[in-house]
Amino acid sequence: NPQQTELTTASTRKLRRFIVIDEVVDKLYGSRVREYFEKNNVQHKILSLPTTEETKSMELVLNILHEVQSFSLDRRTEPIIAVGGGVCLDIVGLAASLYRRRTPYIRVPTTLLSYVDASVGAKNGVNFLQCKNKLGGYTPPVASFLDRSFIQSIPRRHISNGLGEILKMALMKHKGLFDLLKNHGKHLLDTKFQPCNGFADHRDAALQTTRIAIETMLEELAPNLWEDDLDRLVDFGHLISPELEMRVLPSLMHGEAVNIDMAFMTYVAHARGLLGAQEKEQILQCMRGLELPLWHRGCSWALIQSALRERLRHSAGRLRMPLPTGLGTADIFNDTSEETLERAYELWVKE
Repeated sequence: NPQQTELTTASTRKLRRFIVIDEVVDKLYGSRVREYFEKNNVQHKILSLPTTEETKSMELVLNILHEVQSFSLDRRTEPIIAVGGGVCLDIVGLAASLYRRRTPYIRVPTTLLSYVDASVGAKNGVNFLQCKNKLGGYTPPVASFLDRSFIQSIPRRHISNGLGEILKMALMKHKGLFDLLKNHGKHLLDTKFQPCNGFADHRDAALQTTRIAIETMLEELAPNLWEDDLDRLVDFGHLISPELEMRVLPSLMHGEAVNIDMAFMTYVAHARGLLGAQEKEQILQCMRGLELPLWHRGCSWALIQSALRERLRHSAGRLRMPLPTGLGTADIFNDTSEETLERAYELWVKE
């Protein structure tokens, strides 16, 4: 907003910022964050918190709000800054949306998953009654600042975790993105999405992969930011995974649970005749190459039935099941029979 920018720059009041940073990120980058604000003469408060699925609660939101109130933010010109993974961005987004009904906030994602997923869109939330993101709202940030150099410090498993959400967009919308993952997946894992001069065969693979993943996500989310239309391709991998992820915490990360869901749905698509055997195997082989799990013992037939019942309640009485119809193409289905689901499940477990 040009008027707000003018007010801020013309003001004699010292610039002030309230920053919430994940405690692990704080150990790695906290000194540099503090140095940045000090060099720019910005009065700041940095709140370092453990932001995990286990701590993703209204209690943590209220803790943040107590600190915000003490800092005495200007709710129009002093955005809250969230620096961390997806959980941190979700929690801070909800806190900002509640404080004075809506205080601006900025997302700074530090994991691959949050870089391509949580940084995009309007949703925020916390877990409630052992249900994932049961409380939340739709308040987009004023900005997301993307810096791939954060990703170099996260473990290999976390890179793989983020690749699960990228693969989701590839399977739903973009054959070229699928080919990038299939051909460059190991390189992306090895280099942690950092620029690598001298690797001509992999030139700009990291940049292309993240850019296409974000652009395809935006194409899906922007016209339907508040989910007025419940038929959403971005829900692929998110029918079974929310219940599975919460049930087996902390053994599965979010992207891993999503990939297990996608693997099962790949078998469902095959059982329906939407995917040939060769296409099914290409998808599964790509998942293996990205070092993502294809199955988990916690994903029982009973859990799948329970998750799909919850899906019906959550989606106005229709399954709205996104399924791949090829490599990079998809559609929404409401007529998948229980017999087809069970047949797909038995083959999935067997293989």
